[in-house]
Amino acid sequence: MSLNDTPSGERVHIGFFGRRNVGKSSLVNAITGQNLSVVSEIKGTTTDPVRKAMELLPLGPVLIIDTPGFDDEGSLGALRVAKTREVLEETDIAVLVAEAHAGLTAADAELLSLFQAQGIPHLVVLNKFDLSSSQSVVQNDHQLAVSAATGYHIEECKERLARMAPSRAPRELLSDLVESGDIVVLVTPIDSAAPKGRMILPQMQAVRAVLDAGAINVVVREFELAQALALLQRPPALVITDSQAFEFVSQIVPREVPLTSFSILFARYKGFLEEAVRGVRALNGLPEGANILIAEGCTHHRQCDDIGTVKLPRWIQAHAQKEVSFHFCSGREFPENLRGYDLILHCGGCMLNERALLSRQRAAQAQGVPFTNYGVAIAFLNGILERCLLNGQLVTYNA
Repeated sequence: MSLNDTPSGERVHIGFFGRRNVGKSSLVNAITGQNLSVVSEIKGTTTDPVRKAMELLPLGPVLIIDTPGFDDEGSLGALRVAKTREVLEETDIAVLVAEAHAGLTAADAELLSLFQAQGIPHLVVLNKFDLSSSQSVVQNDHQLAVSAATGYHIEECKERLARMAPSRAPRELLSDLVESGDIVVLVTPIDSAAPKGRMILPQMQAVRAVLDAGAINVVVREFELAQALALLQRPPALVITDSQAFEFVSQIVPREVPLTSFSILFARYKGFLEEAVRGVRALNGLPEGANILIAEGCTHHRQCDDIGTVKLPRWIQAHAQKEVSFHFCSGREFPENLRGYDLILHCGGCMLNERALLSRQRAAQAQGVPFTNYGVAIAFLNGILERCLLNGQLVTYNA
């Protein structure tokens, strides 16, 4: 997979924040070397966050986010400020842009406090240094004077951002589960919601992960699985299925063959599988009239048998044997107040970066709301969760 093909969820997210007309968009354009954002002397030109996936040397694949002015006014301004706060949930590195000749204001101080409260690595960039009459602007490890207009310190700014890239404990999608020469069977149903002519992202990433491990991919649809297993001269080391097909696939795959799903592997990869396994138990104790939030990290055209809005509610309702109310959100929308929900059921989150997904999980945890994901829930509803956690190899589970 080339840098240009890197999914947005795997890119370092760099957010540019600040007051109106301090040159955020000009700075973004100077750093990216592209006319990514519209530049104007009129305050409030950037009305919504602007996102651009690109390669930023020496950092690598990134997602640049240019946000509206944080000091915007009026009812529309309040919405823009709210959008800016939303961006913080997915920001790996924050850049506070201010004017060198004006220094930091109360709005800037508020942004800095938000960065600090959320533990976001940040850099204060004092733009328009070429217009400053003072050459004594304080510069240190956390603050840098630049000029988007002249290019002054732009390269230094890029190098500092590269050094600030968050590090995380090494985490593998599946290379620790298979060895070179192993056979891995991927069960990929092609339903009405699948993109025409393409596989969905988790399936593509799994195919690549199998190749990177030196293992052998066997990719089939669910109704081809039995034939594929019969043709193999030796059992596969692992079968990975779309969670929707768990019931069907689990009856075909021999009990001694390890079985899991793309969604479960992604929960582990994103760092919240243990919490998802803990949270799924709430399905056994739902109160009458329970409220369940079903959240997806992307937006797509809903089909007649959509997994999030149709299949999961149907399966949960049958399991609960009582009245349950379902609520839905998708894309970057996610409620701040979660206290009215008895459970949050999230998709695999392949389109969200790790910070965004963990922000949602931690918000639920802070408000005392159980949090799980599609794959864990479907395995639980089918009574095969322990098996699909590879009998403790992925995470410990006690029924």
